[in-house]
Amino acid sequence: MRARLATSPAQLQPAQGSVTLRCMIAELQSVCVDIGERRILHDIDLAIPEQTIVAAIGASGSGKSTLLRLLNGLQTATSGTVLRNGQPLAAESLRDVRFRTGYALQQIALLPHMSVRSNIELPMKIAGRDPAAIATRVIALSQRMQLTESQLSRYPSELSGGQQQRAGICRALALAPELLLLDEAFSGLDAITRSDTHAQFLDMRNDEINSCLLVTHDLAEARRLADYFVILSDGRIVRQGPKDEVLADPQDAYAARLIEQCL
Repeated sequence: MRARLATSPAQLQPAQGSVTLRCMIAELQSVCVDIGERRILHDIDLAIPEQTIVAAIGASGSGKSTLLRLLNGLQTATSGTVLRNGQPLAAESLRDVRFRTGYALQQIALLPHMSVRSNIELPMKIAGRDPAAIATRVIALSQRMQLTESQLSRYPSELSGGQQQRAGICRALALAPELLLLDEAFSGLDAITRSDTHAQFLDMRNDEINSCLLVTHDLAEARRLADYFVILSDGRIVRQGPKDEVLADPQDAYAARLIEQCL
């Protein structure tokens, strides 16, 4: 089903002097999440348009990773609605939704007993893709992320942290997902490797990455990679909007402190 069009200010990505309506890949509407007696997220309203990188920024425990789990069906909302392409996320649709979602974590989670090539191939094999198409896709992604044929043949433990992270991103993009979820995916890298991986990520922006929710505590990273900022504190969105607008006018005391400390 065709994703519905954005109709509210929080769902729009305006160009200079104009407003462009975009289809919504994912939405959270008045979402609350309770774990036990603790409320993790409070009345979250968030929309992710197509062709947009959204950065969820905040300290540890602010609820950032819970947003990712909601959108991938790994966490159930206590109240409110989670939508993918305008349709409520339901148990019967989770398999299809996950095939349309890429997921990369800080811990990378490459399977240690499989080669790097086999790790990247795995989502495509599960989805029943043609072996020739799988081989072509692995070559294309590994070249874009600067992984050599020799590195593809190794086990994850035989690669550097940066190489493992690039392999994890290749696996997340293997099925050309409509939505890429990155949970602190670059935070474990040293500064030089992180900068190089950021550059490779941005190089893939136009032809490999449709929409992305990037969870990070690093506002400088968000500034480099994202179009739209969502700042969370204690499970609440305290500010969201196009990146430049949020940086210029935080509107919230916590958001202002975060921007002042990190930039």
